[in-house]
Amino acid sequence: MLMKTITLDLYTEITCPWCLIGVHRLNRVIENLDSAVAIDIRHHPVILMPDTPPEGLNIVDLIRQRYGITDPQAGWARAHAEARASGLDLDLGRQPHAYPTLAAHTLVRLAGALGTQHALATEFMEAYFLDAANIGDPDTLAEIAVDHGFGLEESCRLACDPGEMEVTRQAVNESMASGIHSVPHYVINRDIALTGCVSEKALAEALSGAGNEQAVI
Repeated sequence: MLMKTITLDLYTEITCPWCLIGVHRLNRVIENLDSAVAIDIRHHPVILMPDTPPEGLNIVDLIRQRYGITDPQAGWARAHAEARASGLDLDLGRQPHAYPTLAAHTLVRLAGALGTQHALATEFMEAYFLDAANIGDPDTLAEIAVDHGFGLEESCRLACDPGEMEVTRQAVNESMASGIHSVPHYVINRDIALTGCVSEKALAEALSGAGNEQAVI
């Protein structure tokens, strides 16, 4: 049987609603791909607000100060519509705070060796947006990470480890140095690049047209 293998480098920020929508759409597309297609998803961290304090920032205040938006619901309308068009029950009013994401990105990075990276990144995003979880809290992260190959105490330790966090910071710098400033950003087989919350159709077409076929016995 011939298997088509595809490498997908995925750049996201855990607290970006467009990344949640993009990952949700990607997962839907993958579910419907031919069984002879194997996709190796490699997550790369992008941190949009590196100065977010541990206690978080009030999102309503943040978007008013940064963008002059005084009606959050109006500002969120497009994201809500795009999410629901893809079957995602997103209400950005559920999560009142933006939290720092370095610790979460660190666990996602380390999950690569466990084969659970994409599943963990997806669950972190869903926990933050859909369950209003404090994704900056190591204990909260650990409770999620135990379902993805980490021990409870291990994940708490790793999420707070200065050395591991520095490695993640370097990975963030590499993402920025690659010119990644808008997320989600997809790079398929190091060749085809898609930026932004593209449609499921666009993702499906890009993935279907990529890949190398090799015989599998």
